[in-house]
Amino acid sequence: METQKEILLRCENLVKIYKVADLEVVALQGLDIEAFQGEMLAVVGASGSGKSTLLNIIGALDAPSAGKCVVAGYDLSRMTEKQRIAYRRAVIGQIWQQPGRNLLPDLTIRINVESPLTLRGISGSKRRARANELLALVGLADMAHKYPTQLSGGELQRAAIAVALANEPWLLLADEPTGELDSVSAHEIFQMLRSINQKIGVTVILVTHDVAIAELADRTIAIRDGRTSTETVRRDAPLQARAQGGQQRSAVVGISLDTHRESIVIDRVGRMQLPKEALEQIDFNGRAEIRILQDHVEVWPIQIDAPAQISAGDSDEISKTKPLTSRIKGI
Repeated sequence: METQKEILLRCENLVKIYKVADLEVVALQGLDIEAFQGEMLAVVGASGSGKSTLLNIIGALDAPSAGKCVVAGYDLSRMTEKQRIAYRRAVIGQIWQQPGRNLLPDLTIRINVESPLTLRGISGSKRRARANELLALVGLADMAHKYPTQLSGGELQRAAIAVALANEPWLLLADEPTGELDSVSAHEIFQMLRSINQKIGVTVILVTHDVAIAELADRTIAIRDGRTSTETVRRDAPLQARAQGGQQRSAVVGISLDTHRESIVIDRVGRMQLPKEALEQIDFNGRAEIRILQDHVEVWPIQIDAPAQISAGDSDEISKTKPLTSRIKGI
């Protein structure tokens, strides 16, 4: 019997509004998301969709304008600045895209890894032992005395992973950690994050634009216009090769449907986002007619006369004769 996964992170109706001069920019508008203990979750979306804003809120670098975000029992919408600092030191580890944000250039790699432990008052011998352990974990044991300027891009991100893990965090946040690396180094860094996720059980939330990277995560959440759009989950076992048409890919993220299953996310008040491709292909004019049947819901462009009565058995035949029909099954 499969054990129920424990929820480490839950965001409900999360809103973030930035004020720029006399303008208000809505970065998140009612976003819902969950992350389970021990999983690797990829977050994807176009530039400006709200990915980095979400990570800043989870990392307690920013506060939500409305809604709730709870991580490991900490309600981030109700914390003082002192509590936020303690939370960042004990619960969160962060890896940034720019190596300069991860490491202090005037310190050796080992001292960089020791720094978070120094701030927590850990003794020197324990700091050194922990730093050496982590540098061995990321494959940099023989570079402990080097400085950041002496490392390659991939080595810098390995060191950044070690720094982020120094405090034994519950949750590791990685904002485009492979964005400035070549494809080979990017794959190596992701595989290292995946290995660490599986070995020590730390939950990883990874923001990426790389479909090949997202494809290897347990789940992928797509964000569009500040809301959760779709969820793509790795299948327990890959589907057998399709007889015709070759490999099919999910409509939003572009991940193989042979190894993953993509679904539209319906939030707690019933809102959902149709894929952009569906809106381009079908002229809804901002409205749709909904038909609730026994085992699925049908979404019809308002200008098409939907049949007054449809039986579940006839729905497939009707969909073949109505080229502008978009159906959402399994609801």
